[in-house]
Amino acid sequence: MTMTRAQMHALITRYFDGCNEADEAKMAACFVPEAVHYFPDGMPTGPFISSGTIAARWAEAVANLGSYWTVDNFCGDETAGTAVIEWTHFKQYQDVILRGDEWYRFDPDTGLIAEIRAYYAAPQPAGKPAVQLGGFDYAGRGYPLSPPLVRTPPGR
Repeated sequence: MTMTRAQMHALITRYFDGCNEADEAKMAACFVPEAVHYFPDGMPTGPFISSGTIAARWAEAVANLGSYWTVDNFCGDETAGTAVIEWTHFKQYQDVILRGDEWYRFDPDTGLIAEIRAYYAAPQPAGKPAVQLGGFDYAGRGYPLSPPLVRTPPGR
């Protein structure tokens, strides 16, 4: 099933509407059952695994944090079956605003969301040699694990 950019955008919008309404059934219906939502490494929860877990966790965020999300920008690639959004997360009970991006991968058979990879606008934490998603198989997906060109600092 090839999804159009409009279909991708509509599904992501429906998912965010479900998040803001704390409607677990509406959120879960946007995902394949085995969907995974990845977060930056070091987040206290680790990845959310399964459509039900994703929906339950965001409903909890609405109840406990006063969460509200906006989709600020969207790009979709029909050929690859992927999309990227820029978002804002308002944690109203804590007076906190988070911003970031998410990469979406859609299941080619159902047209539902199979994977979300969330990236937050944040500085690199001290003592962390890599800032990356926790639990994501970078090597297995073919991502580089070291630079193709090793540079030596001047004078060494």
